[in-house]
Parts: sequence; C-alpha cells; structure tokens
Amino acid sequence: MESTTGTFETDIGERMKTLRLQLSLTLDELAGRSGVSRAMISRIERGEASPTAQLLARLCSALETTLSRFFAGEQPEGKPLLRRAEQRVWRDPDTGYLRRSVSPDGIGSPVDIVEVEFPPGARVVFEQQQLDAGWTQHLWLFEGRLTMTAGEETHVLEAGDCLFMRLAEAHIFHNPHGAPARYAVILNRSKV
Repeated sequence: MESTTGTFETDIGERMKTLRLQLSLTLDELAGRSGVSRAMISRIERGEASPTAQLLARLCSALETTLSRFFAGEQPEGKPLLRRAEQRVWRDPDTGYLRRSVSPDGIGSPVDIVEVEFPPGARVVFEQQQLDAGWTQHLWLFEGRLTMTAGEETHVLEAGDCLFMRLAEAHIFHNPHGAPARYAVILNRSKV
C-alpha cells in the first residue's frame, strides 16, 4: 500500500497514537523527545499530514521503535512467508523514495529487511538518535550508485557494495547521480 490514499495517512496516524499511548506519552512529551512540534504530531495522528522520512524516523526513535517496526504494526503471530504482493510499501512525500517492508511480521526475528528505490537527486538526512543505540544496519546496494555519510565518514557505494552502520549515528543518504539506486537495508536489534 502506498501513501497516495488518505487511508494510509490515517493508518500512520493511528499507529503513531497507539505507540505514544503505549508509552504513556502526552503529545507534549513526544514533541520534547522527538524535536517535532506538538501541532505536527497532532496533525499526523489525525491523518491530516503525511510525514517525511526524516520526520517519521525522529518520531519512531522517540517512540522506541524503527521505521520497519512502525510499519509492521501489531502482529500477534506472523507467518514465515510474506509474498511480495502483501509487503507494505511507503513513498516519502518529500523525496519520492519508495520503501518496501520485506520481512514477515510477528515472527520474533531481531532482523528487519527493507528494500528501497532511491530516485536520482534524492537526499535524506537522518539525525543522530540516542534512542536507537543497539540497532545496527547493513546497506547492500543492488543497482546504481549512492553516496552515504555515516557519522563522520562518507562513502561512495557501487552496485554490490555493502556498508555496515550503527543506527544511532547520523546518516545522509544521497543519490547525486542520474539513475535510481536500489538497495536493501538489513536492520538488527542485537547489541554490538
């Protein structure tokens, strides 16, 4: 499901409110933890605004989850097979990047796999989030080129390259090239 329909924004808003209430956070407390205004959080929860990837990542960190877990929702018991047609897809309204949740939900795995199509010219900055300590990720580039900044280091990735990063570091995903980049992000919640 892509974010082109109003129901998707409603689903995001309901999921955010559920997580906020599970943590017993007020709108003001979530705003303080995330650095996102109370008004914007309220608009997202009501389904009136579609958050960008950067904004949603900050909110997820403050809600003690990742984008993958956020989109997984509440799955009491999952199936080990998740067909491509059943995988949730979200498009960042700011950059147009497409994010597909590949991993089956509710199976208890500490690993999440996400497929991303990153358009030419797109640039997304994920600020350092201390609440993400303990999460790691591998970015495995399948097609195109991508310039990645992780902490203080910048890497130009070519097809086939794999970059390890800690989620708590600041990251900049940038595609200054003329072709889309397609890659997988493998997230692991084990302490490293």
